[in-house]
Amino acid sequence: MGREEPLSAYLFLQRASHVAFSKICLVSPLHAYKQTSWGRRIGIAIVCLGALALAGFVGSVVGPHFETASTTTTATTSIRPLSTTTSTIARSSVKVLVANGTQEPNAGGHFTQQLQQKGWNVSAPQNTTSAASTTTIYYAPSQQPAAALVASDLGVPMTAVQPLTAAVPVANTTGLDIVVVIGPDLAGNGFPATTVPTT
Repeated sequence: MGREEPLSAYLFLQRASHVAFSKICLVSPLHAYKQTSWGRRIGIAIVCLGALALAGFVGSVVGPHFETASTTTTATTSIRPLSTTTSTIARSSVKVLVANGTQEPNAGGHFTQQLQQKGWNVSAPQNTTSAASTTTIYYAPSQQPAAALVASDLGVPMTAVQPLTAAVPVANTTGLDIVVVIGPDLAGNGFPATTVPTT
């Protein structure tokens, strides 16, 4: 019996140490994991705070630049009003011929006199070489503004203003700035005889 007690004590200590070692092995990794987890959380928090600080710095530096650029672009963009060059045209310096393209008598002379009273430099009226289906105002190069003003004086829409070409139904357009071809839409039901200009 005296020998069995030391042996039992020895076995008890051995088992106790084994159990303690096992608990140490189980607890130590968990403890280490907890330390590592907290370390990672703190590291991530520091990185996030650094990123926010950097974003705020970049925004404060770059933001005003974009705002200034946008303001400059908006300030330099403007809508120009339509030019009213017709108010500066000297009617007396524009040579105008009125040609009657209808069967209505005195239509050419009537509108020639009307334009003469407006101040235009008119030629003696003529008849067209072929019938006209609508009133058209033809202009020589650089005379489009003057032709638009003639259209306004006659009450003709701006769609009637066309460039002067060889297809104009008039025998001779030499020296003319504008040729007005009277069509049925403007001739109406005829006009009384008028005094035809001599120039």
